[in-house]
Amino acid sequence: MPDDPTLARINEAVQLHHVGGDRAAARVMFTEIWTAIGGEAGDPLHVCVLAHSMADVQDDPRSELLWDQRALTAVASLTDDDLASAGVPMTVAQLYPSLHLNLADCYHRLGDLPQARKHLAEARSTVDTLADNDYGHLIRDGLSRLSAQISPGIGSARAARDAGA
Repeated sequence: MPDDPTLARINEAVQLHHVGGDRAAARVMFTEIWTAIGGEAGDPLHVCVLAHSMADVQDDPRSELLWDQRALTAVASLTDDDLASAGVPMTVAQLYPSLHLNLADCYHRLGDLPQARKHLAEARSTVDTLADNDYGHLIRDGLSRLSAQISPGIGSARAARDAGA
């Protein structure tokens, strides 16, 4: 659990979605927190984490894209010290693969393959920052799946390489 009370509240909303399966309740709580932090003018760490999480509970891919874009914009203002001070056990560089993967997925679902490929390439270029742990595997698996959907030949070859084949 993060040391930062706002991140703790964001985590509560994430749990509503991931554990409780209640996307609507999570959206309501995220909206309340968004208002409390001052929206996009809020602390960049809060904006990044909340926007990244809020994107996951959107029903419309255009809305999801907007939240993912907000998260990517906010992460550019963060430092590793910001994360450490808040008790987040990651570096800023480790946030980029997931952010770009989510953007690539949104663009893919919206039919904008050039933007999907651009963000997929960005995610791939930053994936080496991830540890060999559950989170790193989750993001790498997501990259392989999306790669296979966008560029089947490339995605399959990359997935085989990543799997050690």
